Amino acid sequence: MNKRTLGFIFITLFCGAVIGSVLGELIGWIMPDGVVKQFFLTGIDLDLAGLTGFDSGVIVLNLIILTLKFGLTVSLNFIGLVGLVTAYYFLRYFR
Repeated sequence: MNKRTLGFIFITLFCGAVIGSVLGELIGWIMPDGVVKQFFLTGIDLDLAGLTGFDSGVIVLNLIILTLKFGLTVSLNFIGLVGLVTAYYFLRYFR
């Protein structure tokens, strides 16, 4: 029996979401302006601002001689969600 690691599952789902989002952006270049284009391309932005309470979404670590800035934003649109579900389906189908 083939056991999958959590890392493999995470990377597969992440790649599905990225490929779906890229395809969504490509479709956005082709589609004319309108409600359908807005529906497919309007995304949800998740960043570190929700975790830290800062507006910029960047965590700043000041070490006196060195300042580090950490930032992460994930933007997922409808087509990206379809890619995520498709990647999940492939994970379930190919065991």
